[in-house]
Amino acid sequence: MSAPLPHGPEKARAVRRMFDTIAPRYDLVNRVMTFGLDVRWRKRTVASLGLPAGARILDLACGTGDLCREVARAGFVPVGIDFAWGMLAAARTHAPLVQADITRLPVADGAADGITCGFALRNVVALEAAFAEMARALRPGGRIALLEVAEPRRSVMRKGHSFYFNRVVPKIGGALSDREAYSYLPRSVAYLPPSDELLATIARAGFTAVERTLLTAGAAQLITGTRA
Repeated sequence: MSAPLPHGPEKARAVRRMFDTIAPRYDLVNRVMTFGLDVRWRKRTVASLGLPAGARILDLACGTGDLCREVARAGFVPVGIDFAWGMLAAARTHAPLVQADITRLPVADGAADGITCGFALRNVVALEAAFAEMARALRPGGRIALLEVAEPRRSVMRKGHSFYFNRVVPKIGGALSDREAYSYLPRSVAYLPPSDELLATIARAGFTAVERTLLTAGAAQLITGTRA
């Protein structure tokens, strides 16, 4: 817990190894540690795209396909992209899956109508490069919907959330999957820049109407924007 967080190529290797390890029980741990709220958050994420039926959606860091399935249920056409082979091997979705780094997407310019990403921004080595790739891959007017953890604003709730996220979640993860991985995940929030800085970075990448919405009293956040 006291070891410094990795950066650069070391971070990429550590994240890939971690997600390969926890892939088999990833969905189960998500449901337990969020009390099922992650299902509601994903539905909100897909709904926020506001795109017509049949839109092509890239789900970045798709993991085991939770968001891909929600994208398909909404009438869109999902393509899942993740650089952890273990996650793709454990995926439960009919969507096409591609192993790739989201900072170097293997798609043509303007190929997608929308992009989703669930709980992965803090695991990206270079956020500016990732947002630039999202802008390149989207057609003008395309939409992003990025779901990520957050911290409640109110002091009492923030303290309770911190205790649960930093103390209880590693125990749940350890009991059901891998304690080391689920000890890292709460610490990885430190990789996220302040919200104002994050939104400004997305805007500079080529997005307008960039907005941040807190979900469930601030336990999660949804960031949306439109490709200029």
